[in-house]
Amino acid sequence: MQKIETIRHSLSHIMALAVKELYPKVKFGIGPPIENGFYYDLEFSKPISSEDLPRIEKKMREILKSDFAFKKKEVSRKEAQKLFKDQSYKLELLKGMEGKISTYESGGFLDLCKGPHVKSTKQIPKEGFKLEKLAGAYWRGDEKNQMLTRIYALAFATKKELDEFVRLQVEAERRDHRKLGKELDLFSTNPLTGQGLILWHPKLSICRNIVEQFWKEEHIKRGYQLVYTPHIAGMDMFVKTRHYIKYIDYMFPVMLHQNIEGESKSDYSIDEQLKPMNCPNHVQIFKFRPRSYRELPLRMGELGTVYRYERAGVLHGLTRVRGFTQDDSHVFCTPEQVIDEVREIIKLTRYFYEEIFGFKDYQAYLATRPAKYLGSASMWEFAQDSLKKAMDLEKVMYKIDEGQGVFYGPKIDSKIKDSLGREWQLGTIQFDFNLPTYSETSDEEIEQFWNLKTFKDKFKTKEKLAKYLRQMGRGLDVKFIDKDGKEKPVVMIHRTILGSMERFFGILIEHFAGAFPLWLAPVQVSVIPVGSNHREYANKVGDVLREKGLRVEIKDEAETVSKKIREGEIQKIPYLLVVGDEEIKTKAVRVRQRGKGDIGILELEKFVQKAEKEIEEKK
Repeated sequence: MQKIETIRHSLSHIMALAVKELYPKVKFGIGPPIENGFYYDLEFSKPISSEDLPRIEKKMREILKSDFAFKKKEVSRKEAQKLFKDQSYKLELLKGMEGKISTYESGGFLDLCKGPHVKSTKQIPKEGFKLEKLAGAYWRGDEKNQMLTRIYALAFATKKELDEFVRLQVEAERRDHRKLGKELDLFSTNPLTGQGLILWHPKLSICRNIVEQFWKEEHIKRGYQLVYTPHIAGMDMFVKTRHYIKYIDYMFPVMLHQNIEGESKSDYSIDEQLKPMNCPNHVQIFKFRPRSYRELPLRMGELGTVYRYERAGVLHGLTRVRGFTQDDSHVFCTPEQVIDEVREIIKLTRYFYEEIFGFKDYQAYLATRPAKYLGSASMWEFAQDSLKKAMDLEKVMYKIDEGQGVFYGPKIDSKIKDSLGREWQLGTIQFDFNLPTYSETSDEEIEQFWNLKTFKDKFKTKEKLAKYLRQMGRGLDVKFIDKDGKEKPVVMIHRTILGSMERFFGILIEHFAGAFPLWLAPVQVSVIPVGSNHREYANKVGDVLREKGLRVEIKDEAETVSKKIREGEIQKIPYLLVVGDEEIKTKAVRVRQRGKGDIGILELEKFVQKAEKEIEEKK
């Protein structure tokens, strides 16, 4: 059996051949295999639409009935230029190639390609693929280049796998948090507010408040000290931490302004910007006064809002935004305390994922030292070994993500699978060798800053910039006083569990399909009087439930009971309580439970006990 990636790659060539036969003047970009299928970027002489996809797919199936081979041939650059003389995009690709050029020919279609491919079309499942959609794609991902038409396709080893994937896609569309956010009145965005900035409506704000309060209580129980830090920060901070050099493309522009009389007379900048992360300010709180070893470990937590400039094209509902609130915490400890601290973070992470939110399928990934890194190799080995040891002691199954650590330290990434089996990254545990240390500014760093327009505009000359950077230095120099009265460098661990409130709730809405469990539901109970003469009792029921802390609405509009029930089901309210003559007589309610329908009449007191137990257990 051929590897599915090879089949997908081969199918992209078959699609290109089909397109060539149907649209002879087409120009070809690239056509790689991707997760779940493949795509090809194409320039048509006349635009095509999604209505043309069945025609292309039909032609592909006709081609696959022929038995022909995929033939590899290596040619010189000169030969390749002749072969692709009418294909401008292929000629551009040739400019970056050296030595012999690899090509594949399949049924009359020739492509620049290293392979691999199947030997023959006989090895391609004829019912395992489907052309999915069209999209626009700039050539080589550069918006200055020509916009091409990208045809996406799905491809699997069997029709059964394809059908199951399509079924899950339909279900994913039904659960799309953007769609449900509108239908359930949960959140919105508005161009007047700004792209990628979320407006939390009352219903989702209730859910967020519950989660945030629970998060705070659980962290306080575990010895975390909660703090607040500003939404903006001075430019100097991110110069010292070197976030500018690594993350300049994701930071909002600096608010450059002139020195204000009486505010600053030093050579330091007083320009500010929206902060992209919370950690430097947590360091400033730690450094406010000398810290003794007796105070360590010091665990600091914040639900801190940060801002990162994501391109408009990648913004996506709640899951890709420009302003978001991280459940951000930092642990300052000694090297001897590291393993125990990481173990405690792992325990808390699993508690949140598995016991509270029901994400039973949790996978950890250990991201190790990348090619370019800060600190010594021995520091990295110590950190990586500590993370491994902590996971082993907590019996966490983990995979190695070789070379994918961040430049300042290794990390554990926590990924969960939702109810559709999709994997999402949430939390992370990261060592940091950058922020807590201090070093002199290098000539290379001066050059890197000088290449940034913000700093050229501000300092005008490289000499002035160099003086500023050398005065600033690199890192925040975080130390503690050991038992012998000597200063020692602190170990700093970054960690999140939920990641960000925005992204987490986007995932949660889709995981539950908008049907939040009772403890989280914005409206937990809807009371529905059968007629106008039952409204008084309905209000009394509502008062009793509110006294017990339940979130209740009374549906006393002049509409039919069936319509009110239907509306409650559409809004995914966990319990609908219908009250009429019989319920008044027995001081009871007729209970309709979400997903189960009518479960009968219960005494009001017994229903309250049932609901309270469900909330307490966070089912």
